[in-house]
Amino acid sequence: MTEPSGDLAGERADAARNRARLLEAAAWLVAERGAEHVTMREVAQVAGVGKGTLFRRFGDRNGLLLALVDDVEAEFYQAYTFGLPPLGPGAPASDRLIAFGYALLERVSDPTDLGPALGRQVPTDRRRTSNYGRAFHLHVTSLLREAGVVGDHTMLAHALLAFVDLETIDHLRNDDQVITERLKATWADLVRRVTGAADC
Repeated sequence: MTEPSGDLAGERADAARNRARLLEAAAWLVAERGAEHVTMREVAQVAGVGKGTLFRRFGDRNGLLLALVDDVEAEFYQAYTFGLPPLGPGAPASDRLIAFGYALLERVSDPTDLGPALGRQVPTDRRRTSNYGRAFHLHVTSLLREAGVVGDHTMLAHALLAFVDLETIDHLRNDDQVITERLKATWADLVRRVTGAADC
């Protein structure tokens, strides 16, 4: 394979530095002012790059926020993919599913968790088709298959994830005053019914 020229390698290094600088600036602004108040112009100013560079790299504000979410979600991805049971490998699939939902519900109820805070600023369709949205769906689909569930695992995963979706949980918590413990109990009941663990 041909090695990239020095100019191309330098350009890639510059692009990587710019990306890191922009995400760092965006993260700082989100922490300082809240995701809902962050503008592309401010991110470019804080990062010390032109606004055109920011738009070329991320497309729009949603693209920037989703890139930031992907960085924030990396730790959670490691936890449910490679971490300790019951969230990570080593526990029965139904227990892992329950732990996964518990973790999502706890994160949505935590105002300091940047993942949900950023996710709320992105349209639902963009969030669901993002890297982390697809990873959530793949994880639940895989666990349903591992649990031996008979049915359309892909569609069942969509149905389960709809319960722990940001909009659903925010509505239940804020409008209906449902406490997190009740949501967790309902999630566990739902998982046990879908996987057949309730009959064991």
